[in-house]
Amino acid sequence: MRNSTDIEMTIILIRHGETLGNAEKRYIGRTDEPLSEAGRKVVAENVASGKYPSVDIVFSSPMKRCLETALLIYPDKTVTVEENLKEIDFGIFEGKSYNELSGTALYQQWIESNGTLPFPEGEASESFISRTVAAFDRLVLATDEPLRNIAFVVHGGSIMAILSAYCGGNYFDWQCKNGEGYVCTAVKSASGLSFSGCRRL
Repeated sequence: MRNSTDIEMTIILIRHGETLGNAEKRYIGRTDEPLSEAGRKVVAENVASGKYPSVDIVFSSPMKRCLETALLIYPDKTVTVEENLKEIDFGIFEGKSYNELSGTALYQQWIESNGTLPFPEGEASESFISRTVAAFDRLVLATDEPLRNIAFVVHGGSIMAILSAYCGGNYFDWQCKNGEGYVCTAVKSASGLSFSGCRRL
């Protein structure tokens, strides 16, 4: 039974629009790419069609591609930047495509581990998920007003980290395309945050 002090929330998780590196299927983590013209166009078309719900507050990764997307979708909102919502650090794979990496020993080892090994000279998936979920929790739990509608404009990996932590399933079950995302219903209570539903935008 829900307590009268519980706060219902709608949380919108949006992956940034497409960049040139995304279009070329490269590992783009810490490279601070802007949106491509095609990426901006798709997001603008989504805005015009009413795809993205209205919100009270917007949080974003500090990367250009996320900030540009957030401002295209929510131009009337102040965007709050959170450093720990950055994409995973792909290490020496950064900026490279599957075709460029295929056949190299380090990449083959990483593939054979099903992505469980840390990226060489980069970040481990467990560390990435932990920092992402911790940042998400801190931001959501700090909101005190009831019926808060919150948007997070972040990276594909960030969305997968958050939803696999809160909704279960495999990390890769929660993949989404650029400019896409999820609308989630959540409840904040004395015991923390819980998700009661999640659908694609």
